[in-house]
Amino acid sequence: MSGGVEVNGEPESSDSMKTFGAFVQGLREHAGLSREEFGARVHMSKHSVASIELGRRLADQSFVEAAEGVLGNTGALRRGFERVSRQPGFAVWFRKWAALEQEAVSLATYECRLVPGLLQAEPYARAVFGNSIPPLSDAQVEAQAEARMERQLMLRERPNTSFSFVMDEHIVRRRLGGDEVARAQLDHMLGYAQLRNVEIQIMPLDCQVHAGLDGPLALLETPEGGHLAYSEGQKTGRLIVDPKEAAILHRRYATLRSQALCPLESVSLLERIRGEL
Repeated sequence: MSGGVEVNGEPESSDSMKTFGAFVQGLREHAGLSREEFGARVHMSKHSVASIELGRRLADQSFVEAAEGVLGNTGALRRGFERVSRQPGFAVWFRKWAALEQEAVSLATYECRLVPGLLQAEPYARAVFGNSIPPLSDAQVEAQAEARMERQLMLRERPNTSFSFVMDEHIVRRRLGGDEVARAQLDHMLGYAQLRNVEIQIMPLDCQVHAGLDGPLALLETPEGGHLAYSEGQKTGRLIVDPKEAAILHRRYATLRSQALCPLESVSLLERIRGEL
């Protein structure tokens, strides 16, 4: 998922995010808790806690409520969270989507441009951010790549959440960053394809029908059975909550899955492409 002022998937940090994170860190340390101990109490990994404290990840309301309970329930975190903001121009819908994503029982992504962020190997992510226009500094590339790797933890940390990916074949054949990066990326995806909660499907180049011609999309199902969607273009993005509109995109994704190679055939194709490098 990419959109707003973020760079292909990960939202940019802001001073208010860093300030809020430092506030969380100060309260945690005052309580005498390590990141690992604190994370266990708010049901997060120590890496996720670090990302919030360093301002790389936007906290959501569930984190704030859990942290309040652990750190004295003074209301200070709630008040501070109300003032957290993104960089100018970052759309409000992303905050809602990020919160919904954390609770979703299933997440689905179709991509026609590049490997979805949740499946990107670190060298591939660096190559993606290294191609940004306007260019990023080395520090920005490092921060973005690290944030992307941290976000991927959800695939392994949430074994009861289903993750589905459909992507066009040309994406996995493109040698972005060179052969070594391409090999690492294919190995990375093949590793994730072994997880029971992850399905990867490839839309073959010779397929004569294609339900995703309107572009990439992301879908999720809430614990209550609601279906939402997210659509994006360059520098734009939109959270779709209207049931009828979201239903259309969910039907499109279902059609895409039926048109693409099945997961086993997709893995075989990825292995053949890997063998050609």
